[in-house]
Amino acid sequence: MTTTLSARDLREALEVRDLSNPAHGPHAMQLLLDGLLAALSNAWACTVQVQRRRPLVSVEDNYDRLGYGADDVTRDARYTRYAAETVMLRSHTSAGVPPTLRALATTCPSEPDDRDIDVLLALPGLCYRRDSIDRLHVGAPHQVDLWRIRTIATTGSALGEADLHEMITLVVDAVLPGARWRSSPARHPYTRGGLQIDVETASGWIELAECGLAGGHVLAGAGLDPARCSGLALGMGLDRAVMLRKGIEDIRLLRSSDPRVATQMLDLTPWRPVSAQPPVRRDLSIVVDAPADAELLGDAVRTALGPDAEDLESVTILASTGYTDLPPAARQRLGLRPDSYNVLLRLVLRPLAGTLTDQRANQLRDDVYAAVHRGPHQEWAAR
Repeated sequence: MTTTLSARDLREALEVRDLSNPAHGPHAMQLLLDGLLAALSNAWACTVQVQRRRPLVSVEDNYDRLGYGADDVTRDARYTRYAAETVMLRSHTSAGVPPTLRALATTCPSEPDDRDIDVLLALPGLCYRRDSIDRLHVGAPHQVDLWRIRTIATTGSALGEADLHEMITLVVDAVLPGARWRSSPARHPYTRGGLQIDVETASGWIELAECGLAGGHVLAGAGLDPARCSGLALGMGLDRAVMLRKGIEDIRLLRSSDPRVATQMLDLTPWRPVSAQPPVRRDLSIVVDAPADAELLGDAVRTALGPDAEDLESVTILASTGYTDLPPAARQRLGLRPDSYNVLLRLVLRPLAGTLTDQRANQLRDDVYAAVHRGPHQEWAAR
């Protein structure tokens, strides 16, 4: 039986502000997205359809119709947020592709005529994941899927690798003008010839997007004839794109209510640092039931702290030690079982605004400990 979200957790997830949606208030993310769509549509002289679909999707659209296997680990409730047996909070904006293609299929002619289609489908929005806690990751990231669908009759050829290369160049130039990029092979169940796109920054190469040629099985499953239609598919994290464009190092700043920060999130000018608080570190020694997983621990911490998780800059696994690798005295002190593990966690606390007292830092440490510790004894590794 599928483990489902509580009504409270589901409500809170659906109340998260979508920074990519103008209906939720202005944000730099919208400016970046508008510029990106304009660059692509101007270069291709195609129509643009922006689809803002609800985050609750069918499991079939999120997984099955995109080509994910029935036993794919990503379906596990540890990583997927199920609202019901057949409904979930989307784990990627690609979940909106199958229904969008089905709608497009109703307007696509079955035989060649003068109504050929060349359309850019843009699907931006929030996604919901189990993720680690650090400066680049958040539990509800923003993504955009960009799928160009074109019928073949006008040109006599399908969209191919050269068109995909052009798309990558246009996207990189729109997001990070003048940046160098490189590609490496990547596998996606809904594309062929998949690629990961990295861009060069002052701190090294960073992933910006993944892309490929639209899979024929996805087109056919939506009612589009792969012999008549072809496509390009690209997915990009919008949070990271804005951070790279503005030179922001901490993803939490995108949602900050501090006026010194919030006013800078209304344009795409370079980030001007505001005075930062010094970090406060707390190390915890905990017992867990399985090998340490940064994504699952991060999700448990976010859930336990709620809004207070915004004060956490990072949660890092320093060490994970199994029963047989610990001396008997340590096993006894921890109450470690043969099938459990001792994990050393480091919390870095740094509020974006205001100061953090020792008392407050210790309370947050205690709350994290209570959320993730599964041992019989309450004991700190460091205070």
